Amino acid sequence: MKLVPRYTDIADNFAIEDQPSSVAAPQLLLWNASLAKQFNIDIEPQLRASTFAGNESLQIKAVALGYSGHQFGHFSPRLGDGRAHLLGAVSDDKNQLWDIQLKGSGATPYSRGGDGRCALGPAIREYIMSEAMHGLGIKTTRCLAVVGTGQVVYRNPPQPGAVVTRLASSHIRVGSFQYLATQGDTEGLKKLADTAIERHYPEINITGPERYLAFLDAVIKNQLDLIISWMRVGFIHGVMNTDNTLVSGETIDYGPCAMMNVFNFDTVFSSIDKQGRYAFGNQPNIASWNCARLAESLIPLINDDDEQAVNLMTPIISQFSMLFNDRYNQMWAQKLGLAGQSENDVELVSKLLLLFQEHKLDYTNTFDALTESLKGESVIPEPLTQWAQLWKSRTDNSSYEIMRAANPRVIPRNHIIETILDEYTNMGTSELLKPFMEVLSDPYFTSKNIAQYQEVPKEDKDYRTFCGT
Repeated sequence: MKLVPRYTDIADNFAIEDQPSSVAAPQLLLWNASLAKQFNIDIEPQLRASTFAGNESLQIKAVALGYSGHQFGHFSPRLGDGRAHLLGAVSDDKNQLWDIQLKGSGATPYSRGGDGRCALGPAIREYIMSEAMHGLGIKTTRCLAVVGTGQVVYRNPPQPGAVVTRLASSHIRVGSFQYLATQGDTEGLKKLADTAIERHYPEINITGPERYLAFLDAVIKNQLDLIISWMRVGFIHGVMNTDNTLVSGETIDYGPCAMMNVFNFDTVFSSIDKQGRYAFGNQPNIASWNCARLAESLIPLINDDDEQAVNLMTPIISQFSMLFNDRYNQMWAQKLGLAGQSENDVELVSKLLLLFQEHKLDYTNTFDALTESLKGESVIPEPLTQWAQLWKSRTDNSSYEIMRAANPRVIPRNHIIETILDEYTNMGTSELLKPFMEVLSDPYFTSKNIAQYQEVPKEDKDYRTFCGT
């Protein structure tokens, strides 16, 4: 595994050298063989546990990255990697560099008194959810490995510890720009923006302020695509802080995330989201708000006069709502396989969502049933039969393929994940995980052995997910 240093040339105290803390008894619990092959990670099997627990020297200086963050709307100027070490970057099979990071690998200069460790449950959750999102075709960080540490982490209650190995196309967050902007480091901001452009938006080949306006525009459009993808499959991130928002448009930090069962825009599962700030239906607003925070950080790169800089950026920020509405309507058209366009489509979708909410219909299974009904393979749910007469008049011979590509048959159901987490916590393994992950690797077209993964809990309004810290 050849590692390349990352971010050490951006600014002082942006990437602080710090080594992972060794653990008592590393045990490899999960290994992503296909991902290892993609990145030519050829660590000998007997060394994988110790290497990805942070016990082995990799002949490169690991770093902890600094960043700020608006957490539930409140700004914290100095957050940073409090329990993660960036080992460097590895090259994939297309010669593209990806960051490789250990999460739960011990305290860093950013730990703020924390132990820097991760409990086993959140580690397994991140592995399952990130790989499930990849299977769903949604941009995401990936998990290479989960290693048990043989040590207890003192949460409530105490739990076995683990280290997650995470791959990301970069770990450049909106909060990374906020961190440098707060310090007044314009040179560092420029280096970071240029690094992000080179990695994620190489098509931006202009110079001067227009370069960074184009960067802002590209980030906004990628965030739009990501949120639309989340809403298409019923994913709720749960903690959309600016420090959890990557400028690449990838999903990161699967802490209190969950999947929506019964449709409701107000669905919240995160134990720390008391006000519903990050509810399912509020995710577009928060994405727009986070992009505005990025724009504020980029002001020094746009114009020496703040007012002029804001005037230049305002049209770019203001386009979010219009672009979102267009893509949102396109999403529903795909989920329903609508042929062409009709002025009545918005009303058609609105009536459907009212029926969803009134009859507490499961989001995934209902759209799967509608899709398969076009081939006579399922029955349309009774509350939708009258509505479906109008809907079917808006479909044609291509509708099934369009709907099948947009509507998963299976998702990472919360209650199944909880069963797997309990098994790992109590036994250190789970027989359910392997078949579950196999189904999730082909969630749109799989048809074998899926009935048990489509079951819906009778009630999940009291279900809560928790931040891994």
